[in-house]
Amino acid sequence: MSTAEKIDVNTDNCPMNVEPTKEHRWLQRLVGEWTFDGECAMGPAQPPMKSSGRCTTRSLGGLWILSEGVSEMPAGEMRSIITIGYDPAKQKFVGTFIASMMTYLWLYEGSLDAAGRVLTLDAEGPSMTGDGAMAKYQDMVTIENDDHWVLSSQMQGPDGQWIKFMTSHYRRKA
Repeated sequence: MSTAEKIDVNTDNCPMNVEPTKEHRWLQRLVGEWTFDGECAMGPAQPPMKSSGRCTTRSLGGLWILSEGVSEMPAGEMRSIITIGYDPAKQKFVGTFIASMMTYLWLYEGSLDAAGRVLTLDAEGPSMTGDGAMAKYQDMVTIENDDHWVLSSQMQGPDGQWIKFMTSHYRRKA
């Protein structure tokens, strides 16, 4: 086909002509300006580190959210970006996480609980043991109300048990 030929596109079924679903609308609850306080324990023998920061979450076409955070931690400033959307073909939430303190691109896939309150995002990434192994992780977004949500993270241990290592409370800026 030459570049001059016209491609006939059926816009009724085109994957680039979609309307937001209830899952996309759920994500829009996270849009806004937020401050957060949290704790992170990187090992059972280590004391939890406190962190605080701010986060701006915006919508991309009503289908995705892009959340950029800046955290103040004892080791210095950390910046992060989270993207989350919903893929109707997979019937799963999908997304990514990157941060200024690591080189790994985290890929998310997850779902909402039956009550529509907790979004659990599964990922695989480098184990915190530093042995080069990969581990299973979950980030959970829990909506408390329109002005407060919680992000918690856990890692699956060698025995199959989940170990929570981070919790942050996000509150809408006034």
